[in-house]
Amino acid sequence: MLLIGEPMPDYLPRGASLNGQDLLTDIPAGLPSDLLTRRPDIMEAEQNLLAANANIGAARAVFFPSISLTGSFGALSPSLGGLFKAGSAAWSFALAITLPIFEGGQNLANLDLANIQKNIQIAQYEKAIQSAFREVTDGLAARGTYDQQIRALERDTAAQQRRLELSTLRYRNGVDSYLGVLEAQQDLYAAQQTLITARTQRGANLVTLYQVLGGG
Repeated sequence: MLLIGEPMPDYLPRGASLNGQDLLTDIPAGLPSDLLTRRPDIMEAEQNLLAANANIGAARAVFFPSISLTGSFGALSPSLGGLFKAGSAAWSFALAITLPIFEGGQNLANLDLANIQKNIQIAQYEKAIQSAFREVTDGLAARGTYDQQIRALERDTAAQQRRLELSTLRYRNGVDSYLGVLEAQQDLYAAQQTLITARTQRGANLVTLYQVLGGG
């Protein structure tokens, strides 16, 4: 309307609100952890293992947890949350060192965990995997927090809208002064701005989640 200087023609569809346009597809439920193998840091670590004559399939079987990243409604799955010990960032995935990782050379199945840590390629690979799972865990946990916050802010905004309507009615019927209407307007605008900020932060969190999940 502002661009053409006149009302929009009736045959053109009305624009949807920003919140109703679904600009970003939400994270679905049941995402497999195999998605993380597309991350550049994990791909680099695997290439370094390949250069050391390693069997990537065996390395993944030992170090890479095969779990579901998201539960219902795309939230953090219990299996992903259980990879880190409660109250700490400690990695709690138990290594199953039963497969030979290096072909035609060292067999890590015959080494204890202390010696495995001394292997630079293995240590870097394990670190890349742990970092990837930690970033996804943090992102999904934040997403759940944003969802709860937005629902609460939506209820508050609706309550402030109802308050403004009642204040306007009281003013029109001579019960209150216009000051009550102005105060209700200010509180409604503040609630709307807070809600917009929370939705913006949730959108940024969703973009970050796509990034840490390997894109695509």
